[in-house]
Amino acid sequence: MALLEIRALNKSYQGHRVLTNIDFTVETGEFLSVIGPSGAGKSTLLRCINRLVEADSGEILFNGENILKLGRKSLRKERANIGMIFQHYNLVPRLTVIENVLHGRFGYKSTLQGMFGIFSEEEKERAFYLLEKLGIAEHAYKRCDQLSGGQQQRVGICRALIQDPKLILCDEPIASLDPHSSKVIMDYLKSITEEMGITCIVNLHQVEVAQSYSNRIIGLNKGHLVFNGPNRQLDSHHIGEVYGMDTRELITV
Repeated sequence: MALLEIRALNKSYQGHRVLTNIDFTVETGEFLSVIGPSGAGKSTLLRCINRLVEADSGEILFNGENILKLGRKSLRKERANIGMIFQHYNLVPRLTVIENVLHGRFGYKSTLQGMFGIFSEEEKERAFYLLEKLGIAEHAYKRCDQLSGGQQQRVGICRALIQDPKLILCDEPIASLDPHSSKVIMDYLKSITEEMGITCIVNLHQVEVAQSYSNRIIGLNKGHLVFNGPNRQLDSHHIGEVYGMDTRELITV
């Protein structure tokens, strides 16, 4: 059984259709990139998967459970299995690196534990282990707003990993980074899939990056799924279908 199955997914904003009858599956341990021009629906698609955005219709089956049918309590529990990494990091700037990472455990905490920041020694040790793995343990007690963009994104990855997720959604994780930092982040994301067996879905503008790192690529254009196949099958014809005739929107690093 696939880890994630999306069936006939639709989403509109104020009468404007953003996603139209999207269908695809994702297997456990896959590294899937989603490409397409700005406004194609990439971010909306990811946010529908964890219900940061509510879909209009369709099904999103995660571990065999329809995410769209879950009540608040069940959804909170299921979201603990779905980490998310954001383009602009979504960290709390005034808090330390280690505090931001531990926020990833909130899905497992009671309201009182969350309010008072009560974490076990095991959780703290795990947080330091992840920071060490991503090469930023020496910054554990720095405020996040003292770090570079690439370092902050690594904090975001650690925060997602400490959830012990089965799936990580990455919404334009390198869009705000320089080429060197972008490669570092993509290398870490790829290693997460290969070494930890965590499935990753990554939104990207950079076609060459998607081809270099992905097992499979999905292409969106104006909310329609126009390509779904192995990275080696994405040729200039398919790229033209995804981005239209004007390929100036393609961004390479």
